[in-house]
Amino acid sequence: MNSSDFEFLSSLLYKQSGLVLTPDKGYLLETRLQPVARSHGLSSIEQIVSTLRSRRDEKLVNSITDAMTTNESLFFRDRTPFDQFKTVVLPSLLQSRAAKKSIRIWSAACSSGQEPYSLSMVLDELASRLTGWRVEIIATDISTEMVARARSGIYSQFEVQRGLPVQLLVKYFQQDGDRWQLSEKIRRMVTFREFNLLQDPRALGTFDIVFCRNVLIYFDQETKRKVLEGVSRQIAPDGYLYLGGAETVISITDKFQPVKGQRGMYQPTAKEGQKAAI
Repeated sequence: MNSSDFEFLSSLLYKQSGLVLTPDKGYLLETRLQPVARSHGLSSIEQIVSTLRSRRDEKLVNSITDAMTTNESLFFRDRTPFDQFKTVVLPSLLQSRAAKKSIRIWSAACSSGQEPYSLSMVLDELASRLTGWRVEIIATDISTEMVARARSGIYSQFEVQRGLPVQLLVKYFQQDGDRWQLSEKIRRMVTFREFNLLQDPRALGTFDIVFCRNVLIYFDQETKRKVLEGVSRQIAPDGYLYLGGAETVISITDKFQPVKGQRGMYQPTAKEGQKAAI
């Protein structure tokens, strides 16, 4: 791939998704876009670029974006956030939301759905404490293909072996050959939507908890700031934000502050006269 084609594709991806591709990642374009070319009847990545230089093909653009923004996910990834969710965040919100008995959770950039479904299983295990409560999980991803796959709740043997405790596999999944189907009860707990994090999130409503993990690492500083400040407008003043282990708000935005003693957890910066929940 020549440098002109690389620059064209990297610019397209940045405008579409905020993804930053440096020249050393050219191999990713080669690997992921060859199947896209074939699926659109094109012989090469060069033909993809030639086609898009001559006319805007939305289906082709969406296929490129899907291919390059699809990231790995697994059940109970990094475990600690889910333990915090169970032992720190939920007890706090069950107390502060006792009057309205309602909690809204956003799983942003959810990929194939393992994160929101992990949260659903945690909530189902705590069902006796949530009697009478309405807990809503909205899971979003930029990829049409990933959203459809997540809705299906079907995973390979390899995927269910990664991070998923065997007792939860037995309890919540039904085996069908070399595939595992998540129970309808757990699937119904999550609403999946296509959403680009570069867009204004106001249409999604306000949330008490936002998981936005392992996605900011693909953005430049300005895009990170834009995404975090958009989230800050949609999160309750005493809500909680989760970022990935390699991500932080420090030197990016002053809209959030770390939760003391809780790695990867943040809360909206308290305004004058307010106190953080923890």
